[in-house]
Amino acid sequence: MPTNKARGRVSLVGAGPGDPGLLTLRAAELLADADVLLYDALVGEAILARAPATCERVFVGKRGGDHAMAQREIEMLMIREAAEGKHVVRLKGGDPLVFGRGAEEAQALRAAGIPFEIAPGISSALAGPAYAGIPVTHRAHNVAFTVATGHEDPGKAASTLDWAKLADPHRTLIFLMAAAHLDAIARQLVEHGLSAATPAAIVQDATRPSQRTVVGTLDTIAGAAARANVAAPAVLIVGEVVGLRAEIRWFEDLPLFGKRVLVTRPAEDAQAFASALLACGAEPILAPVLVIEPPDDPTAAASALDELHEYRWLVFTSRHGVDALFAQLRAQGVDARYLGGVKIAAIGPKTKARLESYGIRPEVTPAEFVGEAIARALIDAAAPGDRVMIYRAQEARDTLPRMLAGAGLLPTIVPAYRTVIVEDAAFAEKTARANVFTFANAAAARAFQTLLGGPERAVAAARDKTIACIGPIAAQAARDIGLHVDVTADTYTIEGLIDALAAHFAAQ
Repeated sequence: MPTNKARGRVSLVGAGPGDPGLLTLRAAELLADADVLLYDALVGEAILARAPATCERVFVGKRGGDHAMAQREIEMLMIREAAEGKHVVRLKGGDPLVFGRGAEEAQALRAAGIPFEIAPGISSALAGPAYAGIPVTHRAHNVAFTVATGHEDPGKAASTLDWAKLADPHRTLIFLMAAAHLDAIARQLVEHGLSAATPAAIVQDATRPSQRTVVGTLDTIAGAAARANVAAPAVLIVGEVVGLRAEIRWFEDLPLFGKRVLVTRPAEDAQAFASALLACGAEPILAPVLVIEPPDDPTAAASALDELHEYRWLVFTSRHGVDALFAQLRAQGVDARYLGGVKIAAIGPKTKARLESYGIRPEVTPAEFVGEAIARALIDAAAPGDRVMIYRAQEARDTLPRMLAGAGLLPTIVPAYRTVIVEDAAFAEKTARANVFTFANAAAARAFQTLLGGPERAVAAARDKTIACIGPIAAQAARDIGLHVDVTADTYTIEGLIDALAAHFAAQ
């Protein structure tokens, strides 16, 4: 941790309403620079992950009515850590100054002489209606909107909300923290002049895949919300604009909305998949079952490059092999020009893209992304007797070298990396939360079984879940351990898997 006094400061940062895609660029920059992170309950893992691994994370929010830390303690902790020369990020749901206690915290920091910055966040007052398909303004319906709290300070002697002014049929009313007082709010608005037939909607977990929207009128919304078991956090919208939801709703109509998808890919591969799932309305549950590590004998991969000039072809069966090779090149003080005398083959578009990021365009990339396909493509492109170096995982299938040898080529396997099962004490809990399991390869399916303690437990965990695999090899491995496979992607990419999942659920 840095101890430079000049660095000490606090950033009061709005995390937005929940969807990590709504985090502002400034918030992301501040998170990436944090030494200490103090965060609230509504801040999701995907946002917390933007802080450095070395950052100290402290939960200071409220769960189930219990405060992890009193407000004064939070303020003193911020002051103490900043005074020690640390950059403290106080991360709050929504916007720090909209019905939060950001202003009080800023006052405490100013009184203590601590430099601070405020990074606004997108408030659920705007994002909640938008994600429910309800505009807060519309020229045909209203000329203004008002945001109020549905949960005033319990220490106040009486409400200071001016219900007579709020009960204006020409404006949209938005109440935050409204779930616990829905009936009282509706009653007050009707008593002060709004029609009981005024449209109303309450949105729980706004902008998250768990979002739920209940629509009614001021007369019926409390009962409808109670029957639907709507709970906090929730946003109440009152006004004629609620009637536009049927035309404008979009988030809840996304193809994978509400699905909780177990992502078993290695951590370095998971983010693109998670982002794509979020864009389709799903909640990714990151549960990497494998980690990429150096091979058992890393010297073999290094020494193989000394002989590369003797080979006609260099084959990559994953982007991890590409990264491993270029790491070896850097270690030897050379660059992509070292590969100038050899032709390159890549198993699929992701591996090809990784090669191109290093300035290498492969001569061969098959239409199908499996070992059999790249073997056939290479046999067509190469000549009998060509030497082929296969730079790959040490535990990979022997299909590719066997097919090449059978066609008269001379393959050599170079174990460039290995995949190791990740130890995760929370893995069983993650599988229980998910309703869709995904496997990108056979190794992931086998690791899933191992982490759960054997095939019987794996089968039990998968009961009533949707099992989706990238390609037939991963699907067969899942079946071999007794899992039922519901979805197999025809295109062996994460995009292909998401398309296949969307088609599967659309057909139900």
